[in-house]
Amino acid sequence: MPVRTRVAVIGAGPAGLLLSHLLGRHGIESVVIDSRSREEIETTIRAGILEQGTVEILSETGASERVLTVGQKHEGIELRFDGEGHRIDFAAAVGRAVWLYPQHEVLKDLVAARLAAGQDLRFGVTAERVEDAETDRPRVVAKNAEGDTVEIEADVVIGADGSRSVAREAVTGTYGGYFREYPFAWFGILCEAPPSAEELIYSNSPDGFALISRRSPGVQRMYFQCDPTTDTGAYSEEQLWEILRSRVPGTTLNEGPIFQRDVLRFRSFVAHEMRRGRVVLVGDAAHTVPPTGAKGMNLAVADVVVLTEALRALLLDGDASLFDAFPDTARKRIWKAQHFSWWMTSMLHLQPGASDFDRMRQIGELRSVVESDAGRAYLAEGYTGRPLG
Repeated sequence: MPVRTRVAVIGAGPAGLLLSHLLGRHGIESVVIDSRSREEIETTIRAGILEQGTVEILSETGASERVLTVGQKHEGIELRFDGEGHRIDFAAAVGRAVWLYPQHEVLKDLVAARLAAGQDLRFGVTAERVEDAETDRPRVVAKNAEGDTVEIEADVVIGADGSRSVAREAVTGTYGGYFREYPFAWFGILCEAPPSAEELIYSNSPDGFALISRRSPGVQRMYFQCDPTTDTGAYSEEQLWEILRSRVPGTTLNEGPIFQRDVLRFRSFVAHEMRRGRVVLVGDAAHTVPPTGAKGMNLAVADVVVLTEALRALLLDGDASLFDAFPDTARKRIWKAQHFSWWMTSMLHLQPGASDFDRMRQIGELRSVVESDAGRAYLAEGYTGRPLG
């Protein structure tokens, strides 16, 4: 016998959990499934820079109090090139800020809030396919941890199941999407050491890009540009520190034991279709961006804010106009975010095969940004996020 609900959500990531939270505030019931265990969801460490609008949604709707008490407010970043640092003052440029609050901490807050509200949240349930997308009773066919078939029948199915989305096939079929793969990646480390700087440093150097970030008062997160095929075990700790020091000349790094390494590939994707009938894609199921502009989770939140109002009108008022318009409405912000992410990436990274002209033009572009009120404001607006509709 199928489980019956108003909204079936595949994926207990930021998009799926926040959507169920916002729908719940309107009295709209949902069932959320995820193939992972609660422990996996809450302990898989991922970076998180939250736009001001994201923080406002989480705090003002009761999804998270810790984002303001534990999260670290940043009112600027440093662009470093030619051996000099240039601060982009977000507060002065656009009156906004960002918060450093890792994604897994956001998920802890959302899981706790949803379970406290009585949410039907099912861990260890793997979606296999979505059927009847173009009817008013789409269905999710899944398997639980014991291997039993679970069917969920809903008014609307939401694919919030990441870049390897099961729901995407029901929406896009063989049409796929717009795709770009970059010829470089980030080699990331976590190390035990106090922060090397109060704010994030984005460094363009002759040897390639580096990002100096932080995770907590005693843990730093750092990245440097590398080949996508780089083996995480290819370098000794001293070699890693030597590379990082060379990428941020003029900055003294606080060094400590490295306890995690990973390589993060760069891809951009936007699905050709975000909705088919009563099945909708949000978050990474619909789009991915390179991490340079810190747009990933924030773009998922923006999708959800727009979709919540569309679903409220559809399911409570019988008005399908916002639901029908959702893909076009969401795409406007998605493509702005794609452009910003591409722009930050191309401005800061060393392109394979770049000529001396390319290198000097890149420095000219950076100077055009940091030496112009308009340039600083453009970067600050894109980085802190435009207000959510």
